[in-house]
Amino acid sequence: MIVVDRTGPLALLQDLGRGGSAHLGVSPSGAADRTAHRLANRLVGNAEATATIETVLGGLAVTATSLVWVAVTGAPTQLRITTSNGQMLLTASHTSLALRPGDQLTIESPERGLRNYLGVRGGFALDPVLGSLSYDVLSGLGPAPLQPGQQLDVRRPRRALPNAELAPAHPPRTRLALLPGPRRSWFTDAAWSSLLGKPWTVTGDLDRVAVRLSGPPLERLVEGELPSEGLVRGAVQVPASGQPLIFLADHPVTGGYPVIGVLTERAADHAAQLRPGDRVRFDGRTDG
Repeated sequence: MIVVDRTGPLALLQDLGRGGSAHLGVSPSGAADRTAHRLANRLVGNAEATATIETVLGGLAVTATSLVWVAVTGAPTQLRITTSNGQMLLTASHTSLALRPGDQLTIESPERGLRNYLGVRGGFALDPVLGSLSYDVLSGLGPAPLQPGQQLDVRRPRRALPNAELAPAHPPRTRLALLPGPRRSWFTDAAWSSLLGKPWTVTGDLDRVAVRLSGPPLERLVEGELPSEGLVRGAVQVPASGQPLIFLADHPVTGGYPVIGVLTERAADHAAQLRPGDRVRFDGRTDG
């Protein structure tokens, strides 16, 4: 078992989401940075779909009540371990660690990037909601956000620990690979060139639903109304303001504004690590 001592700004259980229910109005949700989530699980020998704890800007602190193996991935950061006898140890993220009974692990706020993922060997013994342990901030589906004092039972591991206990920590990228979207033709060539050629600033209006950007308004070629159509993670939608936004894991399943482009899967992970004030560029190449 682990006990949640502090949550930081927000701590949620997330796995790879509840796919296949968009026709029912249920977003897939899941980890905002899928690559980081999968890596945390691989470092402790879990299946990649096992739920992790997603935390924002550090501050998460948990205490082990029995021996558990953990790993923290996502934005590169420092970890502080306070042992049961009061000794304090500092280590970097992206490695597997053994927490003994009474040890407390604290995730420090990363210098760059937004989100970290705490994987616990064996995973958490909780009942899924519609097949997933992910919490969707838009609909409220899934286990509620974690609270101080909450106890999380850990399942017995089913796999051996991996041979590797350390993984590279890659700084978050602010250059995002972009493919033309289904409504690219609704925008002028100048708008597409501006989207790819100019830097965009991440606004403070940011959550698990979308990253909203500020820059030169994108001019539409087609001014007609668009019936609502399906959305995916990484879709770059342009509302009436002309200011694009990037949909993240908890995006709505449909939208009524044109989607000018769609990020690659890896670029959508990078978008989940953007912070207010970051300067973003879109890249028409698709190498990640």
